[in-house]
Amino acid sequence: MTETRAKPAPQTGDKPKTKQPWLWNVVLLDSDDHTYDYVIRMVQELFAHDVEKAFLIADRVNHDGRAVCLTTHKEHAELKRDQVLAFGRDPMLTTSKGSMSAIIEPAEVGGDDGDRGKEEK
Repeated sequence: MTETRAKPAPQTGDKPKTKQPWLWNVVLLDSDDHTYDYVIRMVQELFAHDVEKAFLIADRVNHDGRAVCLTTHKEHAELKRDQVLAFGRDPMLTTSKGSMSAIIEPAEVGGDDGDRGKEEK
């Protein structure tokens, strides 16, 4: 009877590299149908930011037309975007017909925004 022996796999010393999950920004888009108070309250409730951070996001979305609220993995970003879209109208404005708009986009790690590229939980 012939015996067959398997050759041991060569060891290169290199460990397989684990790919980092892509990070995504949850971006709040400007709206004239929502007050600062609404934006601050929503950002605090949905993203657990303190009032100062929530105000900075409200101010940025007002002046720049958009603001990054959170950078995280894709599934969490999609959830947070959907929560923004479902938050409801601003009760302080009669012209407010619904929630603010939000999108997700791939994060640019090491970008010029101090909050971009950092994963928040």
